[in-house]
Amino acid sequence: MAYFLGVDTGGTYTDAVILDEGENLILGKAKALTSRHDLAVGIGQAVDAALAASGVAVGDVALVSLSTTLATNALVEGQGARVALIFIGFDEGDLGRGGLTEALKGDPVLHLPGGHTHAGTEAVALDLAALEQGVRALGDEVSGFAVAARFATRNPAHELAARDLIRRVTGRPVTCSHELSANLNGPKRALTAVLNARLIGMIDRLVAACERHLQAVGIDAPLMVVRGDGALISAAMVRERPIETILSGPAASIVGARWLTGASDALVSDIGGTTTDVALLRDGLPEIDPEGARVGGFRTMVEAVAMRTTGLGGDSEVHLVTAGLTGGLRLGPRRMIPVSLLAVDHGPMVHAALDRWLSNDAVGEMDGRFVVPMSGQRGGLTLRELAVLDRITQPMTMAGALTSRLEVAALERLVARGLVMIAGVTPSDAAHVLGRLDAWDGVAAEKALQLIARRRTGAGERFATGAQAFAAMVVDQLTQQTVDCLLEAAFGEDPGFAGAVPEELARHPLAVAGLAQHRGVVEVSLRLGVPVIGLGASAPTWYGAVGERLGCRMILPEHAGVANAIGAVAGQISMRSQALVSSPSEGRFVAHLATGLEVFTTAEAALDAVEAALVAEASERARRAGAVDLRVTVDRAVKAAEIEGRQMFIEALVTATASGRPRVAR
Repeated sequence: MAYFLGVDTGGTYTDAVILDEGENLILGKAKALTSRHDLAVGIGQAVDAALAASGVAVGDVALVSLSTTLATNALVEGQGARVALIFIGFDEGDLGRGGLTEALKGDPVLHLPGGHTHAGTEAVALDLAALEQGVRALGDEVSGFAVAARFATRNPAHELAARDLIRRVTGRPVTCSHELSANLNGPKRALTAVLNARLIGMIDRLVAACERHLQAVGIDAPLMVVRGDGALISAAMVRERPIETILSGPAASIVGARWLTGASDALVSDIGGTTTDVALLRDGLPEIDPEGARVGGFRTMVEAVAMRTTGLGGDSEVHLVTAGLTGGLRLGPRRMIPVSLLAVDHGPMVHAALDRWLSNDAVGEMDGRFVVPMSGQRGGLTLRELAVLDRITQPMTMAGALTSRLEVAALERLVARGLVMIAGVTPSDAAHVLGRLDAWDGVAAEKALQLIARRRTGAGERFATGAQAFAAMVVDQLTQQTVDCLLEAAFGEDPGFAGAVPEELARHPLAVAGLAQHRGVVEVSLRLGVPVIGLGASAPTWYGAVGERLGCRMILPEHAGVANAIGAVAGQISMRSQALVSSPSEGRFVAHLATGLEVFTTAEAALDAVEAALVAEASERARRAGAVDLRVTVDRAVKAAEIEGRQMFIEALVTATASGRPRVAR
């Protein structure tokens, strides 16, 4: 009998479940607050409580699997460590393509001549002396490096040479773009490499925290991590390729939804503290996004489930819309620490500040907001940013951390770097006021919402008459934005609306009228044609009203709050390797392998050589990832053209996929 431990670390909660793999039964489950200062604390509390609830001995745990939304959240919120991009063979104009400039957020870029041609031959020699000089000049300003060279997927020699030099000189982690994707489009590969480099420290801390606690309690079992496509990967491999964990939590939630409900066709909507993730189950399986995962406005080259991720969750920032006369609300995309949660550990400070603000008739611009220091790398900060950071030695009011309005931008930069978090009013606080939640300090939530309700609209009127009325406004806004998320996903997945813009359809006047069941000279009705599976600890709090608005059946499974942790141990390991065969001239066929270029006189010989190399590479990667009982499949996508009655070989993309079940202890 095998017992599996699944762990999911989200922005607010860390979940753990003990699963009897043979009987498909959940024996124990638990939740704990995610401890940002030391992730091992929250992981340990959840794991220990789940073990205690299950009655399973630590020595009987045969497999541990981890899923997380931390990487997804970081990209949605625009956070991450400072990195440097080594851009080889590209020009300045390439930085503006594919969102690369936005992804860099002002981080340094070192342009170097070099790169290869589309045929894989060297275009310009790589200047290693200039690279070393540039890398040394960066010093401790960055935590890691991303390397992208022109046509590196046709020949990775320059990326590999740059990687080896950077590691030797700095000892810092290096991400090469060709290791993340075999596709062309250099700027997009560079973007994916930058995001990967930005996430390495965060995911390394998560894996280390999990390993630390497993060792402390005596669990000696393989540790796996869920990838964005729902497959598993070893903890050692994910440390090098953390970008593959974007949409890890959502992918695990889909696997968990299928396991919990047995549903074949449904929209799966998982609401956490930071994001809402929506995907379609069709014939019991999620779709894989052929264009690569899109998260936080960035289109990456990471293979992942076709998921729409929106910065909307229980801990989303509540924005007051003061334009116009009536005013309004908008939620997200940034996550904040709920005031009610901050007050659990820092009650005297929080209540004293709230009482002081409430004693005044006017509401200050920063009233109701607090700042909380986090750990992280300080390199690359300006003197002003360092001054603000040094002032925030403990949780305090935002106004107390700033000496002038000039420092607001510095604080925002610290938040983007993940060195500081802001606490303020969130939907979770509203739920406490309305009696839907009672996990944290409801009195603090009441005071905070009463304070914010006093702010004025463009017409000079208060936003709400009090805390209860303002809380109802927040919940109504969350319902509306969730409905929009689900409608966008539904229109996007319905082939009848191919080519249309889902975001526009979801907000079209006809769609709005249809949801309201408009009856007039024109009658309009609209509803979802599939049920919605609502996941997440807070799903029962919000999703009843969502189902009513959409006119669909809402499925809230018993263990919806730990679906991600369940999905974490229900997947399999799958590794894919790709390579290209090109034909630059008649009778010459080039195999573009990771080890270099090989030339053949026939297409079949080149294809056979590539296939053999890829099967060996994918199988080895799957074994290193912890897979046993491997199954290997090969696909050859050959492009040919008919010229003067003859079939001419253009190129072929060969893919080898090795899959197997995870190796378990004993």
